[in-house]
Amino acid sequence: MRAAVAIESFLEMMSAERGAAQNTLESYRRDLEACTELLQTNSVNLVEAQPQDLRDCLNQMAVLGFAASSQARRLSALKQFFRFLYTENLRGDDPTGTLDAPKKQMALPKIMSEDTVSKLLDRAQAEAETPPEPLTKFQCVRLYALLETLYATGLRVSELVSLPVSVARSDQRFLLVRGKGSKERIVPLSSKAREALQFYLDLRDARADYEENPWLFPAPSESGHLARQVFARDLKALAARTGISANSVSPHVLRHAFASHLLQNGADLRAVQQLLGHSDISTTQIYTHVLEERLHKLVNDHHPLAD
Repeated sequence: MRAAVAIESFLEMMSAERGAAQNTLESYRRDLEACTELLQTNSVNLVEAQPQDLRDCLNQMAVLGFAASSQARRLSALKQFFRFLYTENLRGDDPTGTLDAPKKQMALPKIMSEDTVSKLLDRAQAEAETPPEPLTKFQCVRLYALLETLYATGLRVSELVSLPVSVARSDQRFLLVRGKGSKERIVPLSSKAREALQFYLDLRDARADYEENPWLFPAPSESGHLARQVFARDLKALAARTGISANSVSPHVLRHAFASHLLQNGADLRAVQQLLGHSDISTTQIYTHVLEERLHKLVNDHHPLAD
């Protein structure tokens, strides 16, 4: 059977029996046709390809500079395709059964330096005291409170914007946070974060339209609280006014900065795991490069034989 005919039959099955979306079908088509072309350079028909042929195909992708994620996606398409051929008795075996997906390199998180974060917070504080036009006092104070709280706690942005106002009133030295899987954790607040929150609460309490709203950061939205996209937009605008590239700043980058700066200053990885709300230490281990840098500096600075 010609490869083109087999691919069309496979796509028809994916559409009719599994209800695959058009974008999904087009993605499968592109990946399978690309593999077909690579195999043809070695005079191999996709339908008749053997395990080594497919390994060579994936290796060729690596040589051409394809990312491991792209290779893994194409292998997934091949697995689905050959499983279909086997099920339909168009092949007596599945040549992808022994193929392993290429290992993806763990992406290091974007990190802001302590100086950059300080500049951002200083600007937010200055604008909270003297709002630039056309921003209102409330908008600037709210953004300042959001930033100080985020950098002090490392909350996920969804956790931050959906904090109940009762949490901030109960004991401002700590926040009780409900995270993923409804798991609760307690995170401490810095003195600056407490001051920023109190500054904000005084303004919030003065607004009659927020009197019955249960959220710490109310907004006229479907959820009743500030949307994370609005916070991200306001943060990027603040970064631009500070002279910092807006593309390098986001709520998630500040969460990474919180974790990285803690580790750089001597915090334990397990403690950072608990503060971030990671259920598995392996998730927190993306920050191990920070620990490695710290240990390297420690040896260089204090070992008697260091140059």
